[in-house]
Amino acid sequence: MDYKKLNEKELKEKLTKIEYDVTQNAHTEMPFSSIYDNFYEEGIYVDITSGEPLFSSKDKFNAGCGWPSFSNPIDENNIKTKDDFSHGLNRTEVKSNIGNAHLGHVFEDGPLTLGGLRYCINGASLKFIKKEDLAKEGYEQYLELFEI
Repeated sequence: MDYKKLNEKELKEKLTKIEYDVTQNAHTEMPFSSIYDNFYEEGIYVDITSGEPLFSSKDKFNAGCGWPSFSNPIDENNIKTKDDFSHGLNRTEVKSNIGNAHLGHVFEDGPLTLGGLRYCINGASLKFIKKEDLAKEGYEQYLELFEI
């Protein structure tokens, strides 16, 4: 698939206010407010602004923090990180690579059995694609994630 960043007008037309504020202005949604916080269907999560595949339900876990949490991305090339010193904190921001959308932050307090990382991601930055819809939506190469 071809992933591209939408222009400002397209983003404002496509996204809700919270989706826009999170992805474009690095806001944070309220904890426990995302439909994806306590959501465990099989599928993948993509950048709501560009469609880039970001995380798999196979790597999702309940961190109890109020935001969807993942142990690692589907493909490291689809995300980028940068130091974030906002709010008097020292954190690592996670953004989508092509869409440049703010996704959340990554912390080193995840389960050691899953690699030790916790990608704490705003649900407002994500779109979920069900496993059974992957081929129809153009993400058929990710079906292999769910084969055992």
